[in-house]
Amino acid sequence: MIHLFKTPWLLKKLLPAYTWHKEVIGQKLYLTFDDGPIPAVTPWVLDQLDKYGARATFFCVGDNLVKYPDIAEQIIKQGHVLANHTFNHLKGWQTDEARYVRNVALCQKEVEKYAADRVRPLFRPPYGRITSKQAKQLQDRYEIIMWDVLTNDYDSSLGQNRCLQKSISSTQSGSIIVFHDSLKARKNMMYVLPRYLEHFTNLGYTFDTL
Repeated sequence: MIHLFKTPWLLKKLLPAYTWHKEVIGQKLYLTFDDGPIPAVTPWVLDQLDKYGARATFFCVGDNLVKYPDIAEQIIKQGHVLANHTFNHLKGWQTDEARYVRNVALCQKEVEKYAADRVRPLFRPPYGRITSKQAKQLQDRYEIIMWDVLTNDYDSSLGQNRCLQKSISSTQSGSIIVFHDSLKARKNMMYVLPRYLEHFTNLGYTFDTL
């Protein structure tokens, strides 16, 4: 299986309305975590971030916010950002436009229980899959966040050290990096995240919210 860690420049050029990375001055990175929050993983992630004074953006499934409000509150309390990842982790390519937009709105209602409404709330489509019609409906309301670096932590066939080294080598200042606080990704993520944080902290990088 071919693993893409670095988003191809052509894809970014073809879809310029989406946010793929940030233009920054100095050494700054943007960690993001998809699919949580869940008790078995997210609190551990928060502990790791706290050790390095790192801030991150959590793209949460709305149903998980309903199930685990205490973890959502912990994310906010520790200075991180909650963002929208649909209510039911829908695949945009397999979902009709009206249902998809409603599902995003349902998730946003949950997000806003914990954080003040932003001028343009952050939304990331699950799997990075969204149709042009869905995006057109959402872009006036949301900033659609994609990524510059995909750790592939969810792929159990990928060796932990390869996952770490390819994630590191694909990163540059301003990168938006995707991890997953999910059961599926737990094994690789728990190996990669602390080593990734240590590596870039030692190089003088800071980690900020989107």
